[in-house]
Amino acid sequence: MIQRFGPSRLSPTRGRSVIHNGVVTTVATATTKQPSLYAQAADALAVIDRNLVEAGTDKSRILTAMVYITDMRNKPELNRAWDEWVDRANLPMRACLGVDLEGDDLVEIVVTAAV
Repeated sequence: MIQRFGPSRLSPTRGRSVIHNGVVTTVATATTKQPSLYAQAADALAVIDRNLVEAGTDKSRILTAMVYITDMRNKPELNRAWDEWVDRANLPMRACLGVDLEGDDLVEIVVTAAV
């Protein structure tokens, strides 16, 4: 069975989260488009928290995270937000890529977690 949560606040044709085989995949961007990568990352991570709770899990069960940022020179700002947020007793695998994002988005985060 596949369980879908959505649509996302960004688009009526995109889901927030999908659960299959005991694994949830969810995506988030910041709800406010502040010019700070740190602020956007912290906001997006809070959205990830809400999405995980909605799916019946939490950040302690995250397996992987893919973080997309618009400017790799600002990666220390992302790292600061991540380090303040991550469950240090249950560290997930994380990768960070520099990409072009739409509009004023500076970060987009995709995580998979056990349910």
